[in-house]
Amino acid sequence: MRLKTKYAAIFLTMALLLSGCSSLKSGVLNPQGPVAKEQYDLIIWSIVLMSIVFIAVIVLFVYMLVKYRAKSSDEDYVETEEKENKWLEILWTAIPVVIIIALSIPTVKSTFKLEKSPSPNQKPITIQVTSANWKWIFKYPEQGIETVNYVNIPANVPVRFQLNAVGPMNSFWVPELGGQEYTMPGMTMYLWLEADKAGTYIGRSANFSGKDFTHMQFNVHSLEKGKFDEWIANVKKSAPKQTTDMFKQLLQPGVVKEQTYSSYPNVDVNRLDENGNPIIAPNSHQHGKSDDTEMKMDMNMNMDMNSNSHHNMNH
Repeated sequence: MRLKTKYAAIFLTMALLLSGCSSLKSGVLNPQGPVAKEQYDLIIWSIVLMSIVFIAVIVLFVYMLVKYRAKSSDEDYVETEEKENKWLEILWTAIPVVIIIALSIPTVKSTFKLEKSPSPNQKPITIQVTSANWKWIFKYPEQGIETVNYVNIPANVPVRFQLNAVGPMNSFWVPELGGQEYTMPGMTMYLWLEADKAGTYIGRSANFSGKDFTHMQFNVHSLEKGKFDEWIANVKKSAPKQTTDMFKQLLQPGVVKEQTYSSYPNVDVNRLDENGNPIIAPNSHQHGKSDDTEMKMDMNMNMDMNSNSHHNMNH
C-alpha cells in the first residue's frame, strides 16, 4: 500500500511539472521581438555559466566529503604542515576572472546595442509614455492622438518610447517585448521595443508606487501596418478630443478604464509649477509636432548663441 502511495506521489509530481512546462514559456522566457530576443540570449548565457560553476562546486564538494571524511582508522593521524601551492592559488584566482569577463563582454555589447533602434532600416514610431497614479498615458505625437491604459503599435516596426512620470517614479515593462525602464518626474528616459508579429502582450508596472499600483497593467496590441493605420484614422474620426480639464482630472490619483482621444493638451510633464502640477500651454489641442518645432527652435537659438559667442571671442 505504501509502495502504491509512493508511486502515485511521484506520478502526480511529474504531471504537475509537465503541465507547468508550457506556463514557464512566458514573460522574459517567451521573447516576441528583437529586443527581447537579445536579452533572452543574454539570460540563457548567464544561466549556462552559472550552471557550470554550480555543478563544478557541487562535484568538488561531494568529492572532498567522501575522500576526506573521518574514519576510525584515522584516529592516530597527525596532520602534516602543508605549504601553499602557487599554481592552485593562480587557478582559483583566474577562474572567477574568466567568468566575469565571459559575462561582462556580451552584457556590455548588448547594453550598447539596445540603446539603438532594433531595426535601423525601418522608420520608427515615437510614443510618449507618462505614468501617473495609477494609470498609463500614451501620446502619439506624429498622429496627434492619445490612449490610456492600452497602447497599439505596428508589428515589425521599431517603437521609441519616451518615458516620464507625474507623481512617484515607476517602471515601464512589457516582458515579452523587452526589459523594463524607469519613468521619473522631470526626466525623460528612452526605451526601444519591437514586436515580431501581431498579437497582444501584457505590460505592467514593475515598481511599487502606492496602494493601487497592482492595477497599473496595460495591453500592448501589435497590429499589422494596414490595420494600425486604419485604427489611427478611426480614432481621429470618432474619438472625443481631450480638454485641459479632462487631462488635469486624469492626472489625479485613481484607477480608470481604457480611454481613447483624438487630441490632447500641449503639456510638458517635465515642467512643473510651484504646486507640482504640469505646466499646460495655451492652444491646448496642439499635439506633439509643436513640441518638436519648439525643440528645433531652441536648438537653433543655442547654435546661434554659441556661434555669436565664438565670433566675439575671436575678436
